[in-house]
Order: sequence, then C-alpha cells, then structure tokens
Amino acid sequence: MIRITNGRLLTRVGTEFYEDGAVVIDGRTIREVGDAAIMAAKYPDAEVIDAHGGVIMPGLINMHNHIYSAFARGLSIRGYAPKDFMDILEGQWWKIDRCLTKENDRLSAYAVYLDCIKNGVTTVFDHHASFFDIPDSLDELAEAATALGVRTSLCYEVSDRDGEEKRVQSIRENERFIKRAAKDDSDMLKGMMGLHASFTCSDKTLEECLAAGGREAGFHVHCAEGPADVKHSLHTYGKRIIERFYDAGVLGPKSLAIHCVHINKAEMELLLATDTAVVHNPESNMGNAVGCGAVIQMKKLGLLLGLGTDGYTNDMLESYKVGNILHKHHLCDPTVAWSEIPEMLFCGNAAIANRYFHAPLGVLKPGAYADVIVVDYDPLTPMDGTNANSHILFGMQGRSVITTVCNGRVLMRDRNVLVCDEQELMAKCRESAKKLWSAVNA
Repeated sequence: MIRITNGRLLTRVGTEFYEDGAVVIDGRTIREVGDAAIMAAKYPDAEVIDAHGGVIMPGLINMHNHIYSAFARGLSIRGYAPKDFMDILEGQWWKIDRCLTKENDRLSAYAVYLDCIKNGVTTVFDHHASFFDIPDSLDELAEAATALGVRTSLCYEVSDRDGEEKRVQSIRENERFIKRAAKDDSDMLKGMMGLHASFTCSDKTLEECLAAGGREAGFHVHCAEGPADVKHSLHTYGKRIIERFYDAGVLGPKSLAIHCVHINKAEMELLLATDTAVVHNPESNMGNAVGCGAVIQMKKLGLLLGLGTDGYTNDMLESYKVGNILHKHHLCDPTVAWSEIPEMLFCGNAAIANRYFHAPLGVLKPGAYADVIVVDYDPLTPMDGTNANSHILFGMQGRSVITTVCNGRVLMRDRNVLVCDEQELMAKCRESAKKLWSAVNA
C-alpha cells in the first residue's frame, strides 16, 4: 500500500480539492483519498511518497500520438522543400515510415514512453506506421509500454499508398494485435483498427478493416486534416469525409475521429449522432498550416472532444497552452477556450479513454486506476478546485512533474526514473536514429 501525501490534492471529482491531501493506493487502484492527517491515521503502515507541498493530481492522457515520429527530431532530408501539407506527408513522413525498422520502432517507443513518464502522461493512444517492416511491429511498441509501465492503446495505420501487399499486412497487423490485447488481463494494453485517412483508403479497404475487427475494436483515423483530403473525397466518392465514413460504418462510440479540421455542421451532427469522439491536435494543425478545427462549435453541439499531440510533443500541458491561445486568435475572441480546452484535456480525454479501459482513468477516487502524478508547484495566489485549471495553465508545464505512478507502479519518484537507465537508453536511441537518417537520405 502507498500513501502519496503532503500536497494540494486535485481529484477531478467535480471541484473536489484538499489543501493538504493524500491518496492511498492499494495494488492497481485507489483505495481512498482525503485529508492528509486522516489518511495518515487510517493507513500508518503504508509506504509514504512525499509530495513536498506540490500538487497531487490524476495522470494525464494523450488521445493521439505518433511514436514513430520520435527519431525525426533534428533530421534534415535531402531535397525536402515542402509547399503544403501534402508535400509534408509525401516528402517527410511517408519517406521516414518506409525506412523504419523494428529496432527503430522499439527504441522510439522506449524514448516516447519515457518522455511521457517525465511529463506525467500515464495513458497514450498511439497511431503507428512503419511500412518497411509491418508484421509484429506493434509488439515492439507494446514491449516498451509494458517494460516502462505506461498504459497504452495501439493501432497500425492502414493505407493503400504503398500497394496491395502492404495494405493487407497492415490490416492483418491490426487484427492480430486487437486479438492479442483482448487477451491481456492487465488492462494496460488495447488494440484498435488504425486507418491513415480517407484519401489513402479505398472502399474495399474500409470493408476489409470492418471485417477484421474494426467495428468491435473501433477505428483510429485522421479525418479532414487538410483540404486535399476533402477535395479527394468529394471528387472520388461524391461525399464529404465524415459522410463517407458514416455510410461505411467506421463511426461509433469506440472510434476516434482525429483532427476534423475541415468538416461542416452536417458532418458534426453525424459524429454526434454516432457518439464518435473527436480528438483535437492544436500544435500539429498550426505547424502543418492546415487550419483550425471548429472545436468550440463542436463543443456547443455536444460532441465528445479530446486533446492529443499528434507526435508534436509528449507534454499535454503544452498542448493545453497552445489550444487555449489558438482559438482566441482564430476567432478573434478572448473569451473562448478558457473552459473548452481544459475540459477536453481533463474531462474529455478521461471520458474517451474510459470507453476502452475497465476502471476509471483521469480521476482520483476509490476504485479508479492508481494513475497519479505529483507536480512541483507552489501557488502564489489562492488555489482551489474552482480555479485549478488557471493555475495549471499559467503555472505548470510537463517537466514540473516530479513523481509519476501508473497502475499503482511508481515509475518516477522525485524526478528519478525508476524503470530504466535513461543514459543507456538515450545512447541506444542516438545510434538507432543515425541508421534511420542514413536510410532516409540513401
């Protein structure tokens, strides 16, 4: 049993807040939360983790990431001069994923999950692509997640862009991993059916993905990220993207519609009618210059919205900050995004993740999974459950996290990572990245 104590406790049960609180962990779940003195008296023999006056809060959730992009940091690709988003895909990402080896996959995953631990992210929904070597590639990511103790959902990016053999391998890899994850009783590993996007997936591909378990496991797919995707769908199928996915049976409460930058109100209503979750990735949308999704409008309509990073960062608090200012700037309205973006991160992400995992995530309460972080933050103004989001927005960042616990396992304590040798891992990553860079520029 573990007692995390001596800190301000933000449980995310409504506005519940303890000025001096404690969380008691029993195995994989939370046994009790409350006043620190009361918890000390009730559980005197529990192992104590001192929060040192910081903030104790639920582990963060990333609803959309790309682990395979980790080794692109600092990479210079010969002849690469993109003019738009399609150029970025073809000239960078598709070139990289055609060179990724199993070693690259595995070490990228170790590096990303390690960074998640250091940024207080305990659950990651990832969307993988490594077209050089597809079969069993998701196992490489799963190995890293299991070794480092991070909860994760994985899928492979099905696409027609690299031919029939790769398309079939991609579908089979999702089908295989979905079955593997379904047998994992730890509830730390989930599988979904990954799709790249409408413009690289034919009707035949969608049908085969549905038959291979996509309907039951849910789809994880980029939707209307750039205008070219919409143009292709209208020209090829005579439908907008969300309408096409609706007719094909891709949408539903287990599916994740990523981005949704270029969708109209009718498409939003289809997403709402099917209870499909939408995941917003503000930094990526800005960086790729594809536009700003109308998530403020979607929120007003009642859609379930989450927040992801799309591989840009593993710091969810960074994405919170960017999302907060993006929509103010885009709408020329300083009153928006104060509530919508934190609700996506702290409430939406938890609600979406809870559709896949068995016990509650994103909340500190009895019976919830013991995913807990401690943040080094001493508020200079009064802090409570009603203004905590403002304190997080302006006073915290991912690297403010000093302790990370996932599923009751202490992964980092007082900034000391306990689940791997960081220096050894980073040395291996640098050597593996060199090999990838050489292959990309061969």
